[in-house]
Amino acid sequence: MRLWIKAVALAAVTALAGCAGTPTQRVVTDVSIGSGQTVRGAFTGGAVPLFGDTAPHVWTSGHPYNLPVHGVDVARYQGDVNWPLARQSGVSFAFIKATEGGDHIDPMFRRYWAETRAAGIPRGAYHFYYFCRRGAEQAAWFIANVPRERGALPPVLDLEWNSHSRTCRYRPTPAEVQREVAIFMDMLTRHYGQRPIIYTTVDFYRETGVRNVNAEFWLRSVADHPRGTYPGQRWSFWQYTGTGTAPGFRGNVDLNAFAGNRAQWNRWLAMRMQR
Repeated sequence: MRLWIKAVALAAVTALAGCAGTPTQRVVTDVSIGSGQTVRGAFTGGAVPLFGDTAPHVWTSGHPYNLPVHGVDVARYQGDVNWPLARQSGVSFAFIKATEGGDHIDPMFRRYWAETRAAGIPRGAYHFYYFCRRGAEQAAWFIANVPRERGALPPVLDLEWNSHSRTCRYRPTPAEVQREVAIFMDMLTRHYGQRPIIYTTVDFYRETGVRNVNAEFWLRSVADHPRGTYPGQRWSFWQYTGTGTAPGFRGNVDLNAFAGNRAQWNRWLAMRMQR
């Protein structure tokens, strides 16, 4: 269900960036959602997800809320989630942490996997890559724990440096990264019938040449539009904040936008859902 919002405080004017065109839209800071409730954060005018941010950013080269399709990525830290409310409020997709390395599974994965399906939210599973294990070993672990399911989104490989790891501070060469990632990607493609999406961060992208891997990209860019952070790189998903808020979630949640309009989103789903 789409909720219509009434702007109660204008904050800025911003231009749409990316695939969906270039109209100018109003951005508001507070919105009334009825029954005396006001949600605070940065919003575009019109029918948009009721998302906010506890540490809002001033976007100068393209506002993420001008893109109409938004979703979340979650792990065990989100705790209890009201997924039906999230869907009603504009969550159009979810990426759920499933596995890490070759021996860890997120304790909330199976619960979130079942609850998002029951709520009718398209969702996929992601694997957090561990640089002290081979790509084939990690792919086998993911396959052992994530079901191949009709209607699920493609799997995701999360590639980022983990400087806080207690067990692995190893940073492989770009050649090793690309070789092992290609093995992981190929194994999951054969099993799930869809090539995985790669999620990555600015430093990892710049230092490893992961752009050379044959993949669709989901890019983290919390201070600028991806066109400025990853010049020339095509992308399908943009993680624009790690301090987001959304109905159905307690505390902060990562928020993401799809790089197109609603019709393009529906076409993407038709092509990329597992069969």
